[in-house]
Amino acid sequence: MSNPSADAVAVSPRQRRRPPLAAAVVQSLATAIVLGEYPPGTALPSAGVLCEQYEVSRTVIREATMALSEKGLVATRQGWGTVVLDQEQWSLLDPLILDALFQRKDRLVFLDNLTEIRTTLECAMSARAARLMDDTQAAALSAKLDELAALRGDPEAYSRADIEFHEIIHRASRDAFGRAIVSSIQGKAVRHPQYSGDPTREHIELTHEAHARIAAALLAQDADEAAEAMRDHITSSWERRRPLDTSGE
Repeated sequence: MSNPSADAVAVSPRQRRRPPLAAAVVQSLATAIVLGEYPPGTALPSAGVLCEQYEVSRTVIREATMALSEKGLVATRQGWGTVVLDQEQWSLLDPLILDALFQRKDRLVFLDNLTEIRTTLECAMSARAARLMDDTQAAALSAKLDELAALRGDPEAYSRADIEFHEIIHRASRDAFGRAIVSSIQGKAVRHPQYSGDPTREHIELTHEAHARIAAALLAQDADEAAEAMRDHITSSWERRRPLDTSGE
């Protein structure tokens, strides 16, 4: 799937201007919050303590706190300081939060949920693409399938071309919101070893058969078959890669 790009959740001008030191503090604190080091309802250490901990100025801590607030992770409360908010208020599609979620012991809950969301969106996008795909996109899809066929012995290269195969379908669907959501959640997950796994040659062959079925349905403008082929591809691929749930250990 596609990496976060122009299609991902928009970044505010303030976030783009945020100094590198503040960005590093944001990443550290966001990860600590999501991993439960600072549970909901508890306060972060004072600005003075954070300044000493990260060896930065109060201005940097102020910028970092504002960024955490923008992500829905914290809120400033009179008499309490900077308080960690409940997960329901977090911006779960934020790349930093997603990255931290995939580091948690219960990450399989989120990876399973991601697969469900991806299945729903990509099936709908495949059906739309079957109806809307133009000749140029159809040619690009066929060419990409041929490229994939030649890369079956190279798992890393196949994975890169796999992402591009799906991107062609996403663009052909003209579903801007679907593309943005899949891009934002998939970009982080695809780099996580528990999601991507370590595909064998057998798994790649099965994946390629699924890609060929999807492409055939799209080129035949069969919306129902395109959606069903995509559903089978995503769910069966995750079943092959899904690790054992060890969150209870």
